[in-house]
Amino acid sequence: MTSIRNVFWNSDQRRLRALWRLMGQGFLLVTIIIVAQIAIGTFLVGALVAGGELSPDQLSDPRALQQLLTQDPLLMLLLQLSTGVPIILSVWMAGRFLDRRPFADFGFHLDRNWWIDLGFGLVQGAALMLLIFLIELAAGWITITDTFATRQPGARFVPAILPPLVTFLAVGFYEELFSRGYQLQNFAEGLNWGVIGPRGALFIATALSSAVFGVLHAMNPNATPISTLYLVIAGFHLAAGYLLTGELAIPIGQHITWNFFQGNVFGFPVSGTDFRSATFIRIEQGGPELWTGGPFGPEAGFIGLAAMIIGILWTIAWVRWRRGEVGLRLSLAQPPELPQDAA
Repeated sequence: MTSIRNVFWNSDQRRLRALWRLMGQGFLLVTIIIVAQIAIGTFLVGALVAGGELSPDQLSDPRALQQLLTQDPLLMLLLQLSTGVPIILSVWMAGRFLDRRPFADFGFHLDRNWWIDLGFGLVQGAALMLLIFLIELAAGWITITDTFATRQPGARFVPAILPPLVTFLAVGFYEELFSRGYQLQNFAEGLNWGVIGPRGALFIATALSSAVFGVLHAMNPNATPISTLYLVIAGFHLAAGYLLTGELAIPIGQHITWNFFQGNVFGFPVSGTDFRSATFIRIEQGGPELWTGGPFGPEAGFIGLAAMIIGILWTIAWVRWRRGEVGLRLSLAQPPELPQDAA
């Protein structure tokens, strides 16, 4: 009986083992998302039908419904929040009741260095996407057709750009919290044993969490095996700052501006999805898809892959410059300190 109990329960840490914590957070997430999206979806569809924007016949056509929702920036923002809020809530609940660690330990020790690193991440994501844009423009694969453009004729640019900006602020926060802050850390804690050790555990955990990150985007429009593979590599790019600092500031900043500049500054698709309700630059994309990523966007092309590799090297250089040294935060593979009532 004791041996069976040990499969589920870590007596030294007085909490569930990592596999069951990950499954528990996943169960919480799926449950909350289902409830939230049923409630929000029912409200949205009812409002669209009542307003005449959606006919009853279109309800049986998932593609038509998805296209309508993605073309309205406010609806897209609401749908993103219907995923983001459950992620935040499920991680908080899992952290409190399963992991037995404060929310700050998922990468949010908000000191001066945290905010400086966030600024670096924001600059890096924007700069890398600018590099991609300039390379494709110089190659003649991009034609600029308009500036300060909106999807709906006559719409004002500033109100139209705000929903995608808020969307990508939210996405950068909750995807990093889920993929790096929760999953990577729990994978690493669970694998930190025997010959693997903390360094090996962090590497394997990064690979596993990046694989999950890639697979979750495999369901996006225009996804291909190549785009999924490259998004696994993007997981390594985003994880670099977390592994070297123990905080999510750099990954969150990178994620926000990479997406926003990709979709709403330079007019590319974002991971296969069209968020271009308003763009600073409107483009027509040409060139070989192997290099540009085609309808999925730069993340599925060689140029985007090269930018991710540059981003990893840039992050290493930044951490060395700011801290005087570079090394894995092995504490990410260690359990939290036990609360006093559990000691």
